Amino acid sequence: MTGFGKACLQLPTKKITIEVKSLNSKNLDLNVRLPLSYREKELALRNQIALELERGKVDFSLFCEITAEETSSKINAPIVLAYIEQMKAIIPNADATELMKMAVRMPDALKVERNDFDEAEWKEIEVVIKEAIQNMKAFRVSEGKSLEDDFRARIGNIFSYMEQVSLLDKERIVSVKERLRTNLMELQLTIDENRFEQEVIYYLEKLDITEEKVRLAKHLDYFLETLSGNEANGRKLGFIAQEMGREINTMGSKSNHAEMQQIVVRMKDELEKIKEQVLNVL
Repeated sequence: MTGFGKACLQLPTKKITIEVKSLNSKNLDLNVRLPLSYREKELALRNQIALELERGKVDFSLFCEITAEETSSKINAPIVLAYIEQMKAIIPNADATELMKMAVRMPDALKVERNDFDEAEWKEIEVVIKEAIQNMKAFRVSEGKSLEDDFRARIGNIFSYMEQVSLLDKERIVSVKERLRTNLMELQLTIDENRFEQEVIYYLEKLDITEEKVRLAKHLDYFLETLSGNEANGRKLGFIAQEMGREINTMGSKSNHAEMQQIVVRMKDELEKIKEQVLNVL
């Protein structure tokens, strides 16, 4: 699931900022950005993040801002002077200030003095890294709770629509029976009541949606049960949603009743929104 976590640490000579971002992904896809001075800790850091976050497209960034008056970047004076002398040979009358501006932009004009890795400093940074990860996990939990509430509301809506379908089902049976009788009377045919009843029963069996309603109710209950579990269950929710779709589609094809078909369309709409949200927990 998506998430974002951030934490900062002020050290005597620098400010450390940790940012952790996550997007939806079935597996862990981890990208780590570290300053050169902390690169030796990258492998251990990757293992730590993998244990904490398990999955997602995760971007981890450690930013280092120097706050002390002294800087580790120094002008490489011999190199700069050599550049100036070379440019003077090409342009003898060039302005010295302009030559200096050009020289400091040339390769190797600045040299960075790399400080030795400080283990005590890294221990302080590790605390902030854990804080940033926990902040992101809290973000995920908050988003997951909102998603769960949305799932439960939509499942509740489908249950409600099922009740409406059940109420219309009795009316539908009577309506279908009357329509068949009316059509036969319009053809001015003599009706054998026994045969008519047998044909009606056969026809209504083809339109019966009792099994679909029972299976859909079980799928809805199983979806809610799975939703309450503690393990990662995005794929399972996706499979259950597919089964729910099959039952709803069959109910729609068998309904043969305008109002019932409208309710089935509303059920499909709720299910499509559920499927879209399930992608956020895969």
